[in-house]
Amino acid sequence: MSKIAVVQKAPVFLDKQKSIERAVAAVKEAAAKKAAVVIFTEAFIPGYPTWVWRLKPGGDWGLSEELYQRLFDNAVNVESDDLLPLYAAAREHAVTIVCGIEERDNQSSRTTLYNTLIIIGADGTLLNRHRKLMPTNPERMVWGFGDASGLRVVETPAGRIGALACWENYMPLARYALYAQGIEIYIAPTYDSGDGWIGSLQHIAREGRCWVVGCGNLMRGSDFPDDFPEKTRLYPDPEEWVNPGDSLVIAPGGEIVAGPLRKEAGILYADIDLGKVAMARRVFDVAGHYSRPDIFKLHVNTRPQASVEFEN
Repeated sequence: MSKIAVVQKAPVFLDKQKSIERAVAAVKEAAAKKAAVVIFTEAFIPGYPTWVWRLKPGGDWGLSEELYQRLFDNAVNVESDDLLPLYAAAREHAVTIVCGIEERDNQSSRTTLYNTLIIIGADGTLLNRHRKLMPTNPERMVWGFGDASGLRVVETPAGRIGALACWENYMPLARYALYAQGIEIYIAPTYDSGDGWIGSLQHIAREGRCWVVGCGNLMRGSDFPDDFPEKTRLYPDPEEWVNPGDSLVIAPGGEIVAGPLRKEAGILYADIDLGKVAMARRVFDVAGHYSRPDIFKLHVNTRPQASVEFEN
């Protein structure tokens, strides 16, 4: 039995350093409650670019550039020292951390941003980096497309963990790729919310017969900084729930065991019994005895993708 902690708190919006500090404080708080896994939402560091859903598509060009510049300046370079405080917190408290970040590529052009999920091991090392495969609708004006090099399930002291971001969870083949790797704790950090989204996560728990954790974005009008460009037009009401959160934990088979935490900041806790995964799959194992490999095959290209190859 392991305890997981789902952090439903707003970041310090568009401030990388302070958002990381807030994450470290949340890890310390959750570790004090004996959590073995601490989970943050999609793009927690330094915040989800929520404005893409309010600006006119193709319009507001100057404002879009101004906001993108601020996001770019606060994006995380995974190969730098940016995340050292989070690695240190994982190691100090012996917890696994799952966190969404705005990632700035440092391999090719060094300017593309990605919606990335990272898994940090209890020893303070980076276990996996998954870039969102398909940004949703106006998100494509902000993020590049990821590849399947991070479409992985990793072993942790709490169980086998994997994650997909937001509407990636509507991609059945991406889900199946995780099921086929023996996932036990399926994590879905998201900007989505509401009963429809919760129903989708319950379906995943029934389909994959695994624990499913939804970690939602929490944002109010008051969470946007005073110097946010055109705040009075885009987010005039400080009391508005721009996103209500709706974090929750679902047992294999679809029963909600914790949450949803709605319109409330806090940390949601749940005890995870991995034995329930095996028992649930005794009846239905979509990637095991219930599959038909003689009829259906899934091919996943896990090679990192690049637009150029240099040869000596």
